[in-house]
Amino acid sequence: MVQTKEARPQAGAVYALQGTLIEACSCNVLCPCWIGEDPDLGECYAIAAWHIDTGQVTGLDVSGRSVVGIVHIPGNVLAGSWEMVLLVDDHTTPEQRDALVKVFSGQLGGPLADFAQLIGTVKGVESVPITHQVRGGAGTLNIPGIIDAEMEPYRGPDGSVTTLRNSIFSTVPGSPAWVSKASRNRVHLPQYGMSWEYEGRNAIQAEWRMEHIA
Repeated sequence: MVQTKEARPQAGAVYALQGTLIEACSCNVLCPCWIGEDPDLGECYAIAAWHIDTGQVTGLDVSGRSVVGIVHIPGNVLAGSWEMVLLVDDHTTPEQRDALVKVFSGQLGGPLADFAQLIGTVKGVESVPITHQVRGGAGTLNIPGIIDAEMEPYRGPDGSVTTLRNSIFSTVPGSPAWVSKASRNRVHLPQYGMSWEYEGRNAIQAEWRMEHIA
């Protein structure tokens, strides 16, 4: 059985979350959304996955949990009207799941509410087994029968990974991101009209931290 505990948040903290991000989408090299441009195909089919290394929501510990958004962006990212299916780690307790859904749907305010305001429709929320890993800028994301994605960062002549530090739109405000390419990006959620398969398309990995102090 999964055990939860009450974390010791900063006074006034609604949530404080820190972990890693994986993004993969249908666009080509370097995500146009991060610089406010239209998607390469006029619309975008994307994965945005957050793993929480350490975190709390209204005092409830959510460390070690993962959340994935499967997203259709119908035009320019800043125009909103996204459609999203939210997938939550099946190891969460009911209390953790409820807290994470509230955070990532913008109900608790803060920086994640700024992100959530772009979403027009949440088509569903599911509990699924999520494997999420980022190491040295390389990322893997797997949900059996639903998502299979793997990505590797671009590297300079000296082998150092390529990073993106400033952008108009960012799901990791204030954090550098590893610019990458996904060797595979497969999604199978036909019940929500969310199924695709791409190879060699845009991907980004990052470390992130978000806090909301009320």
